[in-house]
Amino acid sequence: MDAVCIKDLKKELKKEMDDSRYEHTLGVMYTCAALAMRYNYDLEKAMLAGLLHDCAKCMPNAKKLKMAEKHHLEISELERKNPFMLHAKLGAFLAKKKYDIEEEEILDAIRWHTTGRPQMTLLDKIVYIADYIEPKRDKAPNLAVIRQMAFTNLDDALLKILTDTLGYLGDSSEHVDSMTKMTYDYYINQNNNEG
Repeated sequence: MDAVCIKDLKKELKKEMDDSRYEHTLGVMYTCAALAMRYNYDLEKAMLAGLLHDCAKCMPNAKKLKMAEKHHLEISELERKNPFMLHAKLGAFLAKKKYDIEEEEILDAIRWHTTGRPQMTLLDKIVYIADYIEPKRDKAPNLAVIRQMAFTNLDDALLKILTDTLGYLGDSSEHVDSMTKMTYDYYINQNNNEG
């Protein structure tokens, strides 16, 4: 894993993505780098995870579903109805098979960047939060506050994002991945136990 690797990946992803997705991807990669510096995490791992987090995003939805089925990835009923939700699982798969990423920690961070999971690693949190706060984002509520929180307390920022996401999507299982709710429950309990 060296700088050349990242440079080559950037060129390849630029061909695979539309302009706005590529700009977002670079924003996430650089935000991952900033958070990695802040929390004393491996810079290259953070940048690689950020760069590859949406590598399956621009694939047509029908192809996402077909590829997930072909490679026996677990598909929930919600994902079957909304194949765009498969991009994180498929992204982890492609990162390994197409882009030769072997480190489970990076693959997991890509896999869980949309829903989170209980007991997230530092890299999981960095990618999840960077995806939400990168500079091109401008629609999410409380963005300025969350951006500040991200550099003072990662867990507070994570919980705020989960709270806002569930508030926006509502409690309907029709729109919310069960893992997002499980992640929220885990971190709200952890927060309450600390308080």
